[in-house]
Amino acid sequence: MKQEDGPLAGPVVVACVIMPKDSMIEGVNDSKKVSEKKREKLYDIILEEAIDYGVGIVDQKEIDKINILNATKKALHLSVESLKIKPQLILVDALTGIDTCNIPYKSIIKGDATCYNISAASIIAKVTRDRIIREWDEVYPQYGFAKHKGYGTAQHIQAIREYGPCPLHRKSFLKNIMNR
Repeated sequence: MKQEDGPLAGPVVVACVIMPKDSMIEGVNDSKKVSEKKREKLYDIILEEAIDYGVGIVDQKEIDKINILNATKKALHLSVESLKIKPQLILVDALTGIDTCNIPYKSIIKGDATCYNISAASIIAKVTRDRIIREWDEVYPQYGFAKHKGYGTAQHIQAIREYGPCPLHRKSFLKNIMNR
């Protein structure tokens, strides 16, 4: 299980995946260490090979209401809840105090880089989120979402200052940017 968070815009996405015991797809790694093009290819291969997977998405409005940590925990719960097959144990990337639908879990620090299943889930989460953000780029092209995916790049911060935030922005994340 892996969450994708940190950007100034867009939802938090958490994915969980149940891979076959003997699965070892070449190139699966922490999504941050895999190129966008490679992640897109791996996404399809992972989903094809997965026994089951779930994705939880909590939008930016909810993030602003309940904070990013609670939104991440909620997205995790939604991803587990959406599984058709309930695993015996859930491996989670560095998150504790979570509702895993009464399924035991183990939190692994840097799990996205050290655990195959968490790495696979990180790719599903990242690609899902990137696709959502690319769709928003068509609605709000002035922000350059397709390029930076909502992260706080210099170009994105300049666009926020020039055009103000749009509905995709996490308003609670923009306080320091808007006060300069």
